[in-house]
Amino acid sequence: MMEAMNLEQYSRASGFIDSGDPDVVAFAEKVTAGAADGIARAIKLYYAVRDEIVYDPYYAGEARSYFRASDCLRAKRGFCIPKAALLAATARSVGIPARVGYADVRNHLSTKKLIELLGSDLFRWHSFTELHLAGKWVKATPAFDFRLCRRFGVDPLEFDGRHDSLFQEYDQEGRRYMEYVRQRGHYADVPYAAIIAEFKSVYPRWLALAGGTEDFAPEAQGIRP
Repeated sequence: MMEAMNLEQYSRASGFIDSGDPDVVAFAEKVTAGAADGIARAIKLYYAVRDEIVYDPYYAGEARSYFRASDCLRAKRGFCIPKAALLAATARSVGIPARVGYADVRNHLSTKKLIELLGSDLFRWHSFTELHLAGKWVKATPAFDFRLCRRFGVDPLEFDGRHDSLFQEYDQEGRRYMEYVRQRGHYADVPYAAIIAEFKSVYPRWLALAGGTEDFAPEAQGIRP
């Protein structure tokens, strides 16, 4: 009884993880059609969000729409925060409790242009999704799509529904890739106010993009030695 009560907040729609949105529901039902159980549904949703929603750090801004799951789905692009919210929303819509987690990560293989825009290679409030499967919470990171990973020379993150799926420490050539610097915990909904307050302080130029139309993926071609 107590566990069910604790999971309830991670099962209902919220402001940014809007699992009741008709487009979110339709997308989740289409993706999970024929899945035998919760783990199978979660795996299908993970790969759909990872690869059908393009990772685009230039599609950003202060507006709430850049952080909301349903808007990310309709745009077919977004950075890590809305993509993690979308995976959580689709999971909730098919009966899988889900929440969003955050960490500060140092990306050793980001592009020069993006680092100059941010003013740092430290990505604050990087987001992933936590799904409640087979009685436990499992982390999944749907941020980088298959195409982008191939261009960066890193293996796309896989997810089996049983083990945490987090960024690799090294790339395919043994170079430093992603370093988790600080864990910020998990939330039932995107902590928009806290994120925006910090982004305004540390990433003002990036936050002012307001939905840039540049394609991030081609930049990855230029970082290989």
